[in-house]
Amino acid sequence: MGSQSNGNSNSFIKMPAIKFTKLFINGEFVDSFSGKTFETVDPRSGEVIARVAEGDKEDVDLAVKAARHAFDNGPWPRLSGFARGRIMMKYADLIEERAADKIHGQVLKMSSELQGYTLQEPVGVVGHIIPWNFPSTLFFAKVAPALAAGCTMVVKPAEQTPLSALYYAYLAKQAGIPDGVINVINGYGPTAGAAISSHMDIDKVSFTGSTEVGRKVMQAAATSNLKHVSLELGGKSPLLIFDDADVDTAADLALLGILFNKGEICVASSRVYVQEGIYDEFVKKLAEKAKQWVVGDPFDPNTRQGPQVDKQQFDKILSYIEHGKREGATLLIGGKPTGEKGYYIQPTIFTDVKEDMLIAKDEIFGPVMSLMKFKTMDEAIKSANNTRYGLAAGIITKNLDVANTVSRSIRAGIIWINCYFAFDNDCPYGGYKMSGFGKDLGLDALHKYLQVKSVVTPICNSPWL
Repeated sequence: MGSQSNGNSNSFIKMPAIKFTKLFINGEFVDSFSGKTFETVDPRSGEVIARVAEGDKEDVDLAVKAARHAFDNGPWPRLSGFARGRIMMKYADLIEERAADKIHGQVLKMSSELQGYTLQEPVGVVGHIIPWNFPSTLFFAKVAPALAAGCTMVVKPAEQTPLSALYYAYLAKQAGIPDGVINVINGYGPTAGAAISSHMDIDKVSFTGSTEVGRKVMQAAATSNLKHVSLELGGKSPLLIFDDADVDTAADLALLGILFNKGEICVASSRVYVQEGIYDEFVKKLAEKAKQWVVGDPFDPNTRQGPQVDKQQFDKILSYIEHGKREGATLLIGGKPTGEKGYYIQPTIFTDVKEDMLIAKDEIFGPVMSLMKFKTMDEAIKSANNTRYGLAAGIITKNLDVANTVSRSIRAGIIWINCYFAFDNDCPYGGYKMSGFGKDLGLDALHKYLQVKSVVTPICNSPWL
């Protein structure tokens, strides 16, 4: 899931088989309509490892046509949840069989002489737009519940990381998922992504990415066919560390929260607030641990942090670091590129950060922490909520009353107490405010690919209602 990999796994990063660089439509690998391709780059070295077919509107049309045919006429939506679950278990062990066979409605107690019940039916053809930071994890987080619900789909992976989605589509066919159920279109957001968001024959779009692009997806959905939308967007998540916390453990969690996956994770704890009683001790401990953090090749088992995804992201992070310096924040550690080649950046920690500074407000999406001090619990809550985002938050304290009060006061979709990144397949995950709406994981993830239908019949001369 993260940037580290054990063992010698370089084979997947080498030039892939030719068919895995095409589009995947209706169960087949095909060239793009235009014949255009684009480069896929290894961020360890900046070298091109493949040229991948570039999908556009015409390719999206073909993929949607295949998905629509598979939904309207194919067997997948008409299988029982149990039968779909059996096929999906063969496809991957990432979803429990029970998550697919519990799709059912309710019998309604009506107030008049009527009998009613509800059905939960698949929403139809889904467009999934997936980001580059967790291409495998997020592929399955979106595709698995949509499959379990009985939907068909068109998947657009990020242009930086298209290869894994193509391979998983191939495995789906091998597992017995019918042609047309999963289609993969490589391409860019303004072309392939826009075509999915505005397509008149797509019933729902699920997007994970920036808030800026999320707005565009929602606008396109509204101006086309008012398709359903779920958005998992940016974050600027706070980590609140109280005086009673174990400083060593707190420092470990704070570093994990910002450096995991080189900071390229939407729930990164990029704003760390430490209560004044332990602040100085915490800063010292944090700096010591950060200096021992190993940055390097992700295929080296000793590495804790790999390269940023590409040069554009690399340059963006460095520009934020320079902005933090200019605004008057103190650079405690890091702040520079590292390594002779590739897109590596040192773990970077700023102190003396003010809440109106850009580094404290914007989602940097890199290994950059803003460290701040607080006095009281109320002050910490106010600071935590002083953001346009609401994706996640962390609390480190031994006081149950503090943990309960703060967790109920922070406006965020998931709160971690004395832990961080505690994801679980059974625990819903999604944002508040400008971090989006709609949940991944848990039963909520399944329900967002279903729609409720009510069925009502009259009952005459019944002895009771």
